[in-house]
Amino acid sequence: MNTKKLYKKLGKTPLIIAEVGQNHQGSLSLAKKYVKEFSKSGADIVKFQARDNKTLFSKKAYNKNYDSESSFGKTYGEHREKLELSFKELKEIKKECEKKNLYFMVTPFDEKSLKLVSRLNVDIIKIASFDLGNLPFINLIAKQKKIVAISTGGGNSKEIEESVRVLKKNKIKIILLHCVSEYPCPHDHLGLENINILKKKFPNCIIGISDHFNGILSGPIAYLQGARVFEKHVTLNRAWKGTDHSFALEPEGFRRFVRDIHRSPEMLKSKNKKLIGKEPVFIKLGKSLITTKNLKKGEKIKLENLSGKIFEKNLILVRYSHKIIGLTVKTPIKKGDPILLKFLK
Repeated sequence: MNTKKLYKKLGKTPLIIAEVGQNHQGSLSLAKKYVKEFSKSGADIVKFQARDNKTLFSKKAYNKNYDSESSFGKTYGEHREKLELSFKELKEIKKECEKKNLYFMVTPFDEKSLKLVSRLNVDIIKIASFDLGNLPFINLIAKQKKIVAISTGGGNSKEIEESVRVLKKNKIKIILLHCVSEYPCPHDHLGLENINILKKKFPNCIIGISDHFNGILSGPIAYLQGARVFEKHVTLNRAWKGTDHSFALEPEGFRRFVRDIHRSPEMLKSKNKKLIGKEPVFIKLGKSLITTKNLKKGEKIKLENLSGKIFEKNLILVRYSHKIIGLTVKTPIKKGDPILLKFLK
């Protein structure tokens, strides 16, 4: 994909990431289906993950029994290996993204997988919250000279500042994602006001959200707080086996998430003043001014002598009563009749 276009979009228009993660269950065909379905649902970017598990985990952690309803293997290592995609498979997925005009994004979790990501020539590299403050690894990622998105889950101000400092030193574009590392994240833990805090503290970064909330309302609210990049976990079936399916959005939910984010800036704009008061409901049901008593020639229009009634067409609408009060009757008006300008002076 043309990353020059991506650079121009950053911060100016909402960019929405469909985070597949490992919800592809280790299947290339399923991974390709995610690209197809979420391109139709409005994603701009599709994100995957890469791990070299024997590098990432100690031998003991790798071989530990993993007895869980979400397990794909007897040991944690077997489980994780089942969910990995090879370099060749990720390359095919990248081609699929390019066919659908989607940007391709990958999170490497260790140095070996970073080398794989480098060979893939991805559009964006993601740094997971686990590696916030991991300055040696962040420095290696920065040297790839790609756009970098970094999640802030579990971090404090100093860890965020130091991570950003290392990235800025390498003169790359930074997307800073507010994140709460709960899966799912309850609505009252989202802390979306932190987006505005990040925006003020890091004016040279694009601010966004890595969102684990089980719903779509977080998107528009995050936009109003200043987010312009939105990462949301996705699934093809929330009932599937795995830890990240239950809180992820299926294609229709993601479509509505995208729709509501893009509607947010439009909802902030004022309506054209020339159109206000001319809505169909007022044309059909607008009340026009009538008199509540017989008015004689020379009599002044008073507040207490006016009421409203719906006629087959609009005459002098009740909203203009302030313009009528105090005028003088030049032609007598019967009680209950509409007030017309030609009767007044």
